[in-house]
Amino acid sequence: MELFDEEKAQVSAELLVVIAAVLAVALILVNNLKTTAEKGNETINKKTESIMDKIEEMGM
Repeated sequence: MELFDEEKAQVSAELLVVIAAVLAVALILVNNLKTTAEKGNETINKKTESIMDKIEEMGM
């Protein structure tokens, strides 16, 4: 019976390693998405300012 408990412990340890790796990858992806969203937001703000400046030049 003792051998069975060691196997369960080994599986649990391996499962923890896999879960940790999955979480690490998820955090990297979330960070990349955040960076992309910030760059997109910056680009949209610049375009909006440019459009508003052109509208003002037209006298509207």
